[in-house]
Amino acid sequence: MKQIPLSEKLFHGAVSLEKTKEYVKPWRIPFDKKEFFPPNSISGQAELPAGVRIKFLSNTQSIKIGIVEAVELMEMDCLIDSIRFKTAYIPAGETMVSFDSLAGQTKLIEIYLSQKVPVPISGIWIDEGAEWELVDDSRLRWITYGSSISHCYYSDSPSQTWPALAANELDFNLTCLGYSGNCHLEPMVARMIRDLPADCISICAGINIVGGNTLSDRTFSPALIGFIETIRDVHKNVPLVIISPIFHREREKNENQVGLSLEKVRTEIVQVVELFKRHGDQNIYYIDGLEWFGEEYEKYMPDGLHPNGEGDKIMAVRFQQLIEKYVPINNQKERTR
Repeated sequence: MKQIPLSEKLFHGAVSLEKTKEYVKPWRIPFDKKEFFPPNSISGQAELPAGVRIKFLSNTQSIKIGIVEAVELMEMDCLIDSIRFKTAYIPAGETMVSFDSLAGQTKLIEIYLSQKVPVPISGIWIDEGAEWELVDDSRLRWITYGSSISHCYYSDSPSQTWPALAANELDFNLTCLGYSGNCHLEPMVARMIRDLPADCISICAGINIVGGNTLSDRTFSPALIGFIETIRDVHKNVPLVIISPIFHREREKNENQVGLSLEKVRTEIVQVVELFKRHGDQNIYYIDGLEWFGEEYEKYMPDGLHPNGEGDKIMAVRFQQLIEKYVPINNQKERTR
């Protein structure tokens, strides 16, 4: 087999790449500034490559991907022309992943990396006589920021997270900034989103803030306002979708130690979005988390908080429906052509 150079253009959905002599590892924050994202690079969640995929065109019938030794069982997905072909289950200690019996014609190949563990890539090999080329993704660039609900640790596989499924259906180029337990409206995340290319941005905030007592009924709205204003420093007219938390019975009405409940958070998010609209922001939109994934879907959350694999599929369909209902995304597609 022959080796493909580990070019930056192979990796889609990553914010940055860590490069050593042994491997290339995707990150979802700027690697060279990872110490500016405390604690420990957003509690280590930023090096878990949710939504990151290796993407190229080739007529190869087999692919081998070298990894630095897997630390635990993980999955990778191989998609052919945007359709999932195979999920590979990689046991702890393994250093090679193979996808075989691919059709011989030229096709779009996407390898979705595990969203559960860091994935340092040591090499990529295709058939000796096969041709290949890099792909420029010209679709609308969508950044989605959120908590474990967007990180989707409990999805069936990496390409079956709700952001990945929704991006596929909406024809979006996904950058997933879902950080399990770590969506607290940090200023450095706002600055990062501000500086990334984007045609559509969504923010789903509140569940970690209520659960972690990190912002109060005094500080939540100012933090959200500042987060949005930072993004608007550059992305002045990009559709910005603010989503309130999905249903979680335990925290709906019960106030936490600093006076916030999910009901209060939803009220404050609506007020912030209306504030921006009154001051001339015609491209900010609100989606109610209960309309997205409300009490009627509670049976798809085994722990009462995190949607399971079936729940993620429902979330993807509902997200697509709500985006098409509330956000004039077709206008944005026309502007970017």
